[in-house]
Amino acid sequence: MKLGKVEFCHFLQILALFLCLSGINQAELSRSRSKPYFQSGRTRTKRSWVWNQFFVLEEYMGTDPLYVGKLHSDVDKGDGSIKYILSGEGASSIFIIDENTGDIHATKRLDREEQAYYTLRAQALDRLTNKPVEPESEFVIKIQDINDNEPKFLDGPYTAGVPEMSPVGTSVVQVTATDADDPTYGNSARVVYSILQGQPYFSVEPKTGVIKTALPNMDREAKDQYLLVIQAKDMVGQNGGLSGTTSVTVTLTDVNDNPPRFPRRSYQYNVPESLPVASVVARIKAADADVGANAEMEYKIVDGDGLGVFKISVDKDTQEGIITIQKELDFEAKTSYTLRIEAANMHVDPRFLSLGPFSDMTTVKIIVEDVDEPPVFTSRLYSMVVSEAAKVGTIIGTVAAHDPDASNSPVRYSIDRNTDLERYFNIDASSGVITTAKSLDRETNAVHNITVLAMESQNPAQVGRGYVAITILDINDNAPEFAMEYETTVCENAQPGQVIQKISAIDKDDPPNGHQFYFSLTAEAANNHNFTLQDNKDNTATILTRRNGFRRQEQSVFYLPIFIVDSGSPSLSSTNTLTIRVCDCDADGVAQTCNAEAYILPAGLSTGALIAILACVLTLLVLVLLIVTMRRRKKEPLIFDEERDIRENIVRYDDEGGGEEDTEAFDMAALRNLNVIRDTKTRRDVTPEIQFLSRPTFKSIPDNVIFREFIWERLKEADVDPCAPPYDSLQTYAFEGNGSVAESLSSLDSISSNSDQNYDYLSDWGPRFKRLADMYGTGPDCLYS
Repeated sequence: MKLGKVEFCHFLQILALFLCLSGINQAELSRSRSKPYFQSGRTRTKRSWVWNQFFVLEEYMGTDPLYVGKLHSDVDKGDGSIKYILSGEGASSIFIIDENTGDIHATKRLDREEQAYYTLRAQALDRLTNKPVEPESEFVIKIQDINDNEPKFLDGPYTAGVPEMSPVGTSVVQVTATDADDPTYGNSARVVYSILQGQPYFSVEPKTGVIKTALPNMDREAKDQYLLVIQAKDMVGQNGGLSGTTSVTVTLTDVNDNPPRFPRRSYQYNVPESLPVASVVARIKAADADVGANAEMEYKIVDGDGLGVFKISVDKDTQEGIITIQKELDFEAKTSYTLRIEAANMHVDPRFLSLGPFSDMTTVKIIVEDVDEPPVFTSRLYSMVVSEAAKVGTIIGTVAAHDPDASNSPVRYSIDRNTDLERYFNIDASSGVITTAKSLDRETNAVHNITVLAMESQNPAQVGRGYVAITILDINDNAPEFAMEYETTVCENAQPGQVIQKISAIDKDDPPNGHQFYFSLTAEAANNHNFTLQDNKDNTATILTRRNGFRRQEQSVFYLPIFIVDSGSPSLSSTNTLTIRVCDCDADGVAQTCNAEAYILPAGLSTGALIAILACVLTLLVLVLLIVTMRRRKKEPLIFDEERDIRENIVRYDDEGGGEEDTEAFDMAALRNLNVIRDTKTRRDVTPEIQFLSRPTFKSIPDNVIFREFIWERLKEADVDPCAPPYDSLQTYAFEGNGSVAESLSSLDSISSNSDQNYDYLSDWGPRFKRLADMYGTGPDCLYS
């Protein structure tokens, strides 16, 4: 008859209780056979108190305290004179003892996994004297295990990997479950493993928990991941045992079991012929189901007519084969190329060589497309020479270009004027002949680098460029001249034959054999008695003196004309004048003073003395000017001069103002100064008849009357003023405006003159003098009578 889980637990409890009772009986029996115990005051044999360990079943679920065991002493007669005391782990809190009977009970549910045993001490005391009747003894209460814990996978869930195509039985990973029950008692902690999910691909060892492959040739490309469920069961897997589960994720890792294969047997690409070198023509890729290093491959061109024109490389990121151009394409030369390309794995696994070669071949055809190209010159650089003496229109050379396209369009030539700004050259648009357009000068520019443009007649946008270097050949067209501006001096005490200067010459020309100059004095200077010239035959000459006793006061400067001839064909010559100054020299022949003016100065006066004398003279002149100026100022009268005062201080304005407010610009004090004695003046061109001998003094007269009288006198003085010009002078003393108290100040009334001069002849002078004739004339038509 099979027992259920509950019945089996009850059976174990009964068995444990039976064993406990047997242990108690054995304890009592041993105590009864022990030696007698001698208490104080008595002489008796000491008895040994021997205790066996007690057993108590864990996880007791009853309502009453669980009986553990009984303590008893032979001294106890059952009359209550003996008292039992319990101490140690859990005493009073977990375990209690009946002090009269010695019965021990557990008051709480015990868990062996928390604490497997308890160590306690027991003592028997005389109740009256409270003295021990038995020695204190130590005993152990052991918690008896039951199967109350299921196995647990503490490290789960698990992940593992195994190479694809692995053989059967390949170890993948080991799982481990732990059971908290007592492994030394029964089968509560004995675990076995089984696989609940993952068949038929994997299996597990029941005792060790090692997971292994169960099927051969598992392909990652078909399925790369599996989920397994592993069970661990205690009680050796028997019914009634507890179990736990965990998951294991197994990933198939890649191996190189797939060779590369091109999706197509042939490819075709169109490429324009104008594509630059190193440009990408195409990208091809061989398919490989593997990943990572197993999918890495290399490409190479193994055959075809484009081996030197194209090359292939691999893109490390995409594993594509990149075809690029190595040389320029020319549709007119070749219209297509064929390439045989191989793709192969870089890392081959020998185990799978039986599957076939791990490489593949394909064909790539490249079609070159025609592009309208610019004209091409027969030479990248043309070198030409021309003499600088060439006349305008001289042919220098010819350039040639052609249209590389099949149409072979005619070409027209021109010069890029940015490279020939002075327009020295021309080119024939049809033939490409280059000629001179201006006179050339090698000394200005020895080499001309110009750019020639070649344009298609049918498509002017297509322009080719050619480069021409024109070298100008030298001719002897520059006369020699002094190499520098010489500062030549001769000492007054120079001796005959003394070298005073060494000269050389330069020439802007560049003869092939170098320069050769010849020096001599001109014909008119060849027989001079002062200096001579010696040609050193090394493109230099020496100037020497022919006499002594040069004197600055007689002649301070000499001009020596020198004739220089070059060795060109034909030779050129020039006359250069050497200026020689006579100087006063020291004993070593070093020039000290070269100015001839020094001889004019008196002897014994230094330059500082002369400067002091000049400063004194200037000081005296300044003092004289100051004295004259001050005397002139003292002679001026202290009274106001009417003409200067009035005419210089009154400012004339051509606008009309608002009355007295506009008199701010006038010196009204001059008009108010009426007590000034004025000298009578006569006109220079008339004989005055009326003399103003005296004037009344104006004191308490109103201002408007004072001004009117004053202005009236002024007008009369102007008429008889001998210093006034012989025409009317408009003198403005004030202005006309609103509120002015001066009334009219016009000087047009100056015709009231007492002069007997006849001005009738002014009428005969024309319309320009009509106004003067009307003012000074005596005719009946006078406007101002």
